[in-house]
Amino acid sequence: MSNDEWAKRDASVVWHGFTQMDSYTENSPIVVDRTDGRYVIDTEGRRYFDAISSLWVTTLGHRVPELDDALIAQLQRGAHTTLLGNGNTIVVELSEALAKVVPVDEPHFLYASDGASAVEQALKIAFQFWVNRDIAGKTTFLGFGGAYHGDTIGALSLGGGGFGTSIFDPLRFPVLRAPEFADPTCFNVACRMITDHAHELAAVIIEPLVQGASGMQMCAPEDLQRLASACNTHDVLLICDEIATGFGRTGTLFASELAGIRPDLLCLGKGMTAGYLPMSATAASGAVFNAFLGPDLSEKTLYHGHSYSGNALAAAVALRHLELIEAWDVLENVRERSQELEQLLDDRIAPLTQVRETRVRGLMSGIDLAPPRDGLRWGRKASAGAVARGVLIRPIGDTVILMPPLTVTSEELHSTVRALHDSIAELGDA
Repeated sequence: MSNDEWAKRDASVVWHGFTQMDSYTENSPIVVDRTDGRYVIDTEGRRYFDAISSLWVTTLGHRVPELDDALIAQLQRGAHTTLLGNGNTIVVELSEALAKVVPVDEPHFLYASDGASAVEQALKIAFQFWVNRDIAGKTTFLGFGGAYHGDTIGALSLGGGGFGTSIFDPLRFPVLRAPEFADPTCFNVACRMITDHAHELAAVIIEPLVQGASGMQMCAPEDLQRLASACNTHDVLLICDEIATGFGRTGTLFASELAGIRPDLLCLGKGMTAGYLPMSATAASGAVFNAFLGPDLSEKTLYHGHSYSGNALAAAVALRHLELIEAWDVLENVRERSQELEQLLDDRIAPLTQVRETRVRGLMSGIDLAPPRDGLRWGRKASAGAVARGVLIRPIGDTVILMPPLTVTSEELHSTVRALHDSIAELGDA
């Protein structure tokens, strides 16, 4: 059966997120049949380099034998048991391993299945933290323009909008909003807002160093340090959303490390299980966690949990993933390939007249295209051209996103940039 035939079957029964299904088949979607290393293979056997890490989740590549073995071994012990009131040995082991590496003091981990759920947990924890301490009035949150924290209503409220979310504005609760990273006054304004509104702020939430879904907008580590200092000075919790930046994407295990900050709450997801299974977590500092301790079934209890929280299969893969990142010296490869990617974009992509700007942090990169007028859909066309050349990418508007697996090779970077160069170069006014 051809890829087009599979796409028609797909469209008749599947509803794809962020996709207009009325034109789904017209956009020549790839229907993946299998994977191999850092490549996905469609139903007709065509291979595509996974240059977006399957929406930023795949870290070491597909079908990693060591991760496969960890999954199979845990399956033989049991796929899942509830964490509500009971424990599981593999979740304890994962939590102990995470506690050694996350930039959070005396952390405890509350598990969920996706990034938005981790953010929702952080939101509820931050709100109840002040209630549990009998401090009234601290019920507001501060977010940033251009921020994206997920698609659930709480996460949408914290985010900066966009992506067709305006239809849900009546459901979103109001938050204080600092400018987006691209605004040079962003952190001056944010710190001033913290000072002025500390009496009502429960927490500030930020994507450290890189706002991924806004097109890889970036900030300096020293700006994050100023923000964290303002939160600490004025007794406001700091939430770092590292769903996209965590687990090596920026060259350190967590982006917060580059700024030398230690948030009160840390949201993890995406690459946590190397792209194998859905898993996320909210790490709470000891000071935050302790505010929820009290008599059994008391009002200080966090009445929140998910059926698949701390899934054993996902935990086994996540634990082995952490071990492989260290054993394979993955972060060193990220740093080396990051320098190479930045140089390649400077040499091959930035000089193109169709390009406005390129940005790189670790292996997170955005390429802003410069269409001469609105409606040309250059991001979509450039990405389609790259796919036709065997490189799978997905744009955000007219920003082309590259986020390859952390184990990407020099040769793969060169072939990816070459395909992207040719795709951008052939863009016209049509």
